[in-house]
Amino acid sequence: MKSTIPIIKGVHPGIILERELKLRHVQKGRFAISIGEYPQILGDVTKGKRRMNAALSLKVEKALGFEEGYFMILQAYYDIAEEKKKQVKGNHPDLSKIRPVVFWDTDINTIDWEKQKSAVISRIFERGSRQEILEIICFYGKDEVNKTLSSHKRLSPVIEQNRSEYL
Repeated sequence: MKSTIPIIKGVHPGIILERELKLRHVQKGRFAISIGEYPQILGDVTKGKRRMNAALSLKVEKALGFEEGYFMILQAYYDIAEEKKKQVKGNHPDLSKIRPVVFWDTDINTIDWEKQKSAVISRIFERGSRQEILEIICFYGKDEVNKTLSSHKRLSPVIEQNRSEYL
């Protein structure tokens, strides 16, 4: 089973458990009772509302024939992914240098600057001022901006012009 962990890293272990129970046509409530747990606790775990703890992990793994520690490893990877998300949220360019109107269709404070990097760079290079373009280059780095713009099949003339001027 460990060979599947790299594929599902960052997924809540409860979601994997839910999927496994459905594949085996096992009802959550009956399964919970059979392993000596409250159905509400198992339900909360499978909905991602509660963490998988070591005791529950051992019971589930034994009952379903999983390798010992499988669900705890998934929980650890999930916790790491959640912590990374929290840390990335504070990682953004200097927003005082970027006009909110450039992102008229979204709240600039809710942008995930890493996941939406391609869209952000394209938007700034197409509609941004000199200061905004320089801030995005400073934030992502010249190489990353150039690589991101190079990955687009076709760039607008404005983006091409700004790219040649700033990169």
